[in-house]
Amino acid sequence: MKKTLVIFARAPRLGRGKRRLAAGLGSVAAWRFQCWALDRVIRRLSGDRRWRCVIAETGGPARWPANLRRITQTGGDLGRRMHHAMRGHETGPVVLVGTDVPDIAPHHIADAFSALGRNDAVFGPAADGGYWLVGLRRPASTKVFTGIRWSTGHTLADSLDRLGQRQRHHLLETLPDIDDAGSLHRWRVDRKPHSRRN
Repeated sequence: MKKTLVIFARAPRLGRGKRRLAAGLGSVAAWRFQCWALDRVIRRLSGDRRWRCVIAETGGPARWPANLRRITQTGGDLGRRMHHAMRGHETGPVVLVGTDVPDIAPHHIADAFSALGRNDAVFGPAADGGYWLVGLRRPASTKVFTGIRWSTGHTLADSLDRLGQRQRHHLLETLPDIDDAGSLHRWRVDRKPHSRRN
């Protein structure tokens, strides 16, 4: 069964997107971070032969890697857009990630697909109560994306509640989601000891 990784991506535009980050850093610094994080996630994840990579794009034209299949995000709330991006692929599990989590690495994606061999869903919890990854063994299901309080500390809990007790799920490690200047500062501080060792 074909494994599909969907990277949920917004084309970088100066002054558009990353508004919470721009409020603390300024629009130019926020745009630079968005460009860097987007490039980092795509380069890290798209070349792995263990899965097929698809870009779910929004925000207008962008210079995406030519070798990657692209689909356009639909309208509606975040849940509807995520569901649309995950359905319609070849038979097999689908994992979706965003580009606001610079620490995502190929081993996280491999772990997610491995978990879907034994579970109906997999989530990568974010430190703010949301999630940086969602994977479904049967992507046609809409339950985990319906009636969710998006961008709140309840997002993951709501999705798990919608999944129900009859479906099994697995949680990956918690990673920081960079949404504002404070989360970016904490991420940079946490990385300094690791940078010294490497």
